[in-house]
Amino acid sequence: MKQAVIVFQKIPELGKVKTRLAAGIGDEEALRVYVFLVEYIHQLLKEVKADIHVFVDGKISPDSTAPAHYFFHAQQGPDLGARMRAAFKHVFSLGYQQVVIIGTDCYEISAKLITHSFTLLAETDLVVGPAKDGGYYLLGMSKPTPELFTAIPWSTSSVCQDTLSRAEGLGLTASLLPVLRDIDTADDLGELAERLNIREKPIGPPPKTSNPFSK
Repeated sequence: MKQAVIVFQKIPELGKVKTRLAAGIGDEEALRVYVFLVEYIHQLLKEVKADIHVFVDGKISPDSTAPAHYFFHAQQGPDLGARMRAAFKHVFSLGYQQVVIIGTDCYEISAKLITHSFTLLAETDLVVGPAKDGGYYLLGMSKPTPELFTAIPWSTSSVCQDTLSRAEGLGLTASLLPVLRDIDTADDLGELAERLNIREKPIGPPPKTSNPFSK
């Protein structure tokens, strides 16, 4: 079965990423956190047996050193819902039977969890990973469902619940993953830093990347 992970990410530019986080720690530190999170996500994806489709918000600069199962695309659409809908449509059109989308905000996500989402998709239409702020850090589909992205108030605390309600209205089955925290604010960063002092990290920081969560 062909499986794919879509990764939504931005060009790492000062003042243009993690703006809510930057309000608490400054643009330079926010950029450092963002770069770390992006590299961390791609580090753990090495353990996921699926093709990786990176959709970039900005000018595409494909990494010539990226593995052969990495593919790069530009995000298309006026808002987040439209961009995700377009990404799913394109990747499903390439012949994949299971497609999962993630962002680069969740440090608690793991390769095991992503792999488990594919297992769940063998028995359900959707897999949703709820974020503590009311959004979701992962969404998986076993078939194209563009209607899932309509009439959703994006960037609100009800995105996950509204998505699940929309799925129910469409007659879709859904499985839920554990609730995890995104890193969007200084409080998020501080809470995660406290937690990382008392538990082992799922995967260490990527090579040549300083860990902004360490004290």
